[in-house]
Amino acid sequence: MTGYVEQPARRIPVLSRFDTVIVGGGIGGVAAALAAARTGASVGLVEKAVALGGLATLGHVVLYMHLCDGRGRQVVGGIGEELMRLSVADGFGDVPPAWKEGGCLADRAADRLHTVFNPAFYALALEEVLLNAGVRLYFDARFCDVAKDAAGAIDAVIIESKSGRQALRCRTVIDASGDADVCAAAGEPTESLDTNGWAAWFYTCDGRSLELHKHHAPFDRFGGPVAGRKGYRGDDLESVTRHLVDSREQVRRRLADLRAGGGATPFVAMIPQLPDLRMTRRLVGVYELTRADDRRAFDDGIGLIGDWREAGPVWSIPFRSLRAAATPNLLAVGRCLSADRTVWDATRVIPACAVTGQAAGTAAALAVAGADGRFDRLDAAALCGRLRADGAMLDVSPA
Repeated sequence: MTGYVEQPARRIPVLSRFDTVIVGGGIGGVAAALAAARTGASVGLVEKAVALGGLATLGHVVLYMHLCDGRGRQVVGGIGEELMRLSVADGFGDVPPAWKEGGCLADRAADRLHTVFNPAFYALALEEVLLNAGVRLYFDARFCDVAKDAAGAIDAVIIESKSGRQALRCRTVIDASGDADVCAAAGEPTESLDTNGWAAWFYTCDGRSLELHKHHAPFDRFGGPVAGRKGYRGDDLESVTRHLVDSREQVRRRLADLRAGGGATPFVAMIPQLPDLRMTRRLVGVYELTRADDRRAFDDGIGLIGDWREAGPVWSIPFRSLRAAATPNLLAVGRCLSADRTVWDATRVIPACAVTGQAAGTAAALAVAGADGRFDRLDAAALCGRLRADGAMLDVSPA
C-alpha cells in the first residue's frame, strides 16, 4: 500500500429489483437461481465471467463428483441429480452402468455415481435452463459491495460492468461467489486458507482429438499441499495473480515434456479461464459443520453429501451452516458455507454446490413469501418439506 485516493460521494443508479440476487454463476449459483425461480421468486444472477458453470466449465474441472456414499447408496437427488444428467445430455459422458436400472448394491459400491462432461456443452445447457426459468443474467459484471438497511439486512447489491457502477435492489442475497465475497463485504466473519497448490487443467490437440491434462500440484487427503510445497491464498489480488502465473508456467513445462517425449506433437488447445483454486475463503456462520457430524441428523438438514475422498462418510447439511449470523437475509452456498477444514474440502465439489444451492434458492423464495425476507424467521420444517417435494434427499441412513 502506497497511499490512498479519495473519490467524491456519488449516487448509484438502481438497475433493477429482485426477490433474490445471487452472486456467482457456478453450479451453486445456478442451482440456487433455478430453485428460487421455480419456487416463485424473481431472480437476478451476477457472474464475473462470460458463461455459467464456474470451475466446472471455465476451469475445466469436468468431473461431476459422487452423488453416493461409496457403499452403493445414492445421497444426492433433486437439482443435484438433475444438473448431473443435464451435463451429459449431449451424450459425451454417461453414468456408470451399475447406476442404471437393475444395478445391484455391490456393483454400485464398486463404481460410484459420477460422470465426466463436455464443458462447452454444459455452459450452453446451464444458460438455457436458467433463461427458460426466467432468471435474469448479468454477465461480465463484478460484485463490488452491499448496501444495508438500519436492521442490518442487505437491501442492494452493488455491481460494476461496462455500464459503470449500478445497484440491484433485493429482498434476499445468496453468496455463490466461491470466495465468500458477499459475506466479507457484509461484515460477516470469514476464514481464509493459504494452502492452495498450483493447478491448471488444460487441453491439448494432436490434430485429431482433444486430451484433458489434470495438471496440479500434489495435495494431501484434505486438499492441502504436501509438506514443503508453496501455498496460495485465493482472496487477494497478489496471491491470485501468483497462482495463475505459476500454474501457467507449469503448463509450459508440461508441454515441453510432452513434446520431448516423441510421437505426435501436442498443441495446447485450451487453458483455464478461472484460477483453479480449491478452497479460498468461507463464511463462519450460525453453525460450523465438522468431521464429527458424519451421519448426524439435523432438524434443519437441507440435503446430504458424500465424501469424494473416501467411501462411508455422509453429512446432513444444516440450514444454519448456510446462514450468516448478523445479516438476516444472506446465505452462502458451496465452498462458501460454514464448515471446518476437513469438511470444507467435501463441500466445495459440484454435488455439494448443487445441494446447497437448491436449498438456498428455495429458502430465499419461501422467506420472501412468508418470513419478511429473513432467514432467521423461516420455518425450517416448511423448507425441508418443500425440498423433499422437489426431490432432495434429506434422511441420513445408518452407515
